[in-house]
Amino acid sequence: MKASFAFNPHRQKLFDGFERVTAVLEAAGCRAIYLDGGFVSDSPLPKDFDGCWDPRGVDPRKLDPVLLDYANDRAAQKQKYGGELFISITQEVASGKTFLDFFQIERTSGAQKGVVLIRSGTTKVTS
Repeated sequence: MKASFAFNPHRQKLFDGFERVTAVLEAAGCRAIYLDGGFVSDSPLPKDFDGCWDPRGVDPRKLDPVLLDYANDRAAQKQKYGGELFISITQEVASGKTFLDFFQIERTSGAQKGVVLIRSGTTKVTS
């Protein structure tokens, strides 16, 4: 996974943040994270990563509170981790769809698209 997404220094920095937030979610019991946006494209300089996580089995007492802070366009998440993750079953306001469904629709055309599923324990990589 690292070779696919961290192919330059900018992307490496974003990937490092994604690994950190994934470790926090996994420690709280999260078993699935869905990654979307420019980070899963071949863009050399995506501004951040976007996605959502499955809350089933997650102990909210073990979550980093910043993952539930959506104030100021999720500034705290972006500052700490370099991207933003939403709870997969909550609704995106404008569309009314769950975030998991919202991320699977192409913004300009409305066509279906895929997201990258990360299962618990699969983001740990060795160099």
